[in-house]
Amino acid sequence: MKKLQILFISILSMSTIYGQDITDALRYSQDEIQGTARFRALSGAFGALGGDMSAVSINPAGSAVFSQSHASFSLSNAEVSNDTRYFNGLGSSSESNFDIHQGGASFVFASNSDSPWKKFTIGVAYERTNNFDDNWFAFGTNTNSSNFNNTIGSYFFDYADGLRLDEISAFPGEGLNQAYQEIGSAYGFGNQQAFLGFESFIIDPEVDADDNTTYFLNLAEGNFDHDYTKTSTGYNGKISFNVAAQYEENLYLGLNLNSHFIDYQRSTLLFEENFNGSDVDFIEFENNLSTTGTGFSFQLGGILKLSQEFRVGLTYDSPTWYTIEEETTQYLGTDGINGFIEINPQVVNLFPEYKIQTPAKITGSLAYIFEKQGLISFDYSRKDYSKTEFRPTSDPAFADENNFISNTLTDASTYRLGGEYKHKQFSFRGGYRFEESPYANGVTVGDLNGYSLGLGYNFGNTKLDITYDQSERSFETPLYSLGLIDTVSIDRTNSNITLSLSFNI
Repeated sequence: MKKLQILFISILSMSTIYGQDITDALRYSQDEIQGTARFRALSGAFGALGGDMSAVSINPAGSAVFSQSHASFSLSNAEVSNDTRYFNGLGSSSESNFDIHQGGASFVFASNSDSPWKKFTIGVAYERTNNFDDNWFAFGTNTNSSNFNNTIGSYFFDYADGLRLDEISAFPGEGLNQAYQEIGSAYGFGNQQAFLGFESFIIDPEVDADDNTTYFLNLAEGNFDHDYTKTSTGYNGKISFNVAAQYEENLYLGLNLNSHFIDYQRSTLLFEENFNGSDVDFIEFENNLSTTGTGFSFQLGGILKLSQEFRVGLTYDSPTWYTIEEETTQYLGTDGINGFIEINPQVVNLFPEYKIQTPAKITGSLAYIFEKQGLISFDYSRKDYSKTEFRPTSDPAFADENNFISNTLTDASTYRLGGEYKHKQFSFRGGYRFEESPYANGVTVGDLNGYSLGLGYNFGNTKLDITYDQSERSFETPLYSLGLIDTVSIDRTNSNITLSLSFNI
C-alpha cells in the first residue's frame, strides 16, 4: 500500500523533482569565440566582411561574398587557468585540451542569366560554440558563522526544513541505498538531500515522530575548514545549414538554420572539517551531473556595400530552443561521535526533460576595405539575458526561477574590433573584444576583456592561418545554491592557439 502511494506521488512531482537554476540558464545562453584562425585573429569582428566559414556563423550573408566554392577546418589548443580566493585560502589550477573545433564548406552557384541575383550559395558548417573543460579548487577557513551558514550542514538543514520526518527517512529494516532511490522517486530531489542529512546524523528532528517538520544541526557554531573542487568537461556545438545570395552588385542576404547540441559533465567534491566540539566533525560530499541536450535556432543577415571600400552588416539571431535531460549521482560520508557513516547509493537519478529558451541577439557591423592592402572591422551585439526562460512557464518552480532570472540578469553589449594588413603572401592580424557582464550586479560574472594576434600565408588556392587569443574574466561563484552560499572569487584566463587550413574547391 505504501509503495502504491509513493508511485502516485512520483507522478505528481515529476516537474519539480530537480532544481534547475540561473547558472544552468546562463551556461547555455553564452557563446565563446571559436571558429577559424582568421576569424579569431580579428576577435570575431566579421559581421560586415564575410568570405570566411566562421563569418557565416556571425552573419549568414557572409557566404555570398565567396567568389568560388570554399572549405576550411580548424584545430586548437585551449587552456583555462583559474586563480581562486576563499577566505584565507589561495588556489591556482589550469586545464588544457586539443581538439578539432571547426569545419565546413560553402558551394557557390553563379547565375548565367540576366537576373539581378548574381549568385547563390549553399553550405554546411560545424562549430564548437562553447568549451566546458574546466577545473578549479578552493580552500580556506570559513569564518562566516552567522546562523550556521558557513557549514555544508546548512545545505541539508534548509532542504529538510518543513518536510515530514517519515518522508526523509528509511523505513524500519530498509537499506539506505533503497530508501534514497524510493524517496527520490516519491518526493523528489529536495527530500533526497534532507534524507542524506538525516541518515548521516548531520541533522536530527526536534521530535522523533513521523509528522515532525522541524530540525536542528548536530554541529557546534564556529569556524569550518573547506576544501572544494569543481571539474567540468564537455562542449556546446552547432551545425549550421546556410543559404545565401548576392543581389545586384552590392547586397548580400543569407539564412542559417542551426542544430545545437549540449554535452556537459560536472563533478563537485567538498571536504569539511571542524574542531568546534560538534557531534559531526568531518563531512565529505560529492555530486556528479551529466547533461545532454539538443536545440534549434535560426539567423537572418544582410551585408550592404555602400561603396567599394565601405560595408555594413546586420544580423538577427533568434532564441535557441533547447530540450535538456539530466542525471545525477551523489555520495556522502561523515565522521563523529556516531562513527564513520557512508551513504553511497550508487543510484543514477534520471530527471524529466525540461526546456530552456535563450535570448535573441542583434548584431550591427561596419567594415572598411583598403583595396587589397587590408581592412578594419567593428561589430556591436546586444543580448538581453533577463529574457532567458525555463519552460514550461506554467510549472510553478520554473515560474519562480524565471522571475529570479528577470530580476538578476540584464541586457549586455559586446564590442569587437579587428584589423588585417597584407604584405605579399602574408597577412598580419589583430583584434580586441569587450563583453559586458550578463548580471545586473556586474560581479557574479564580471566583464570580459580579450585580445588576439594572428598570421596568415596565402599559397594561392590554399591558405594557412595561425592565431593566439586570450581573454580574462572574474567570477563570484557560490559553493552551493542553498545553505552554504559563500562565494569563491575566481580570476579566469582563457588562452587559445588555433591553426586553420582553408582552400577553394
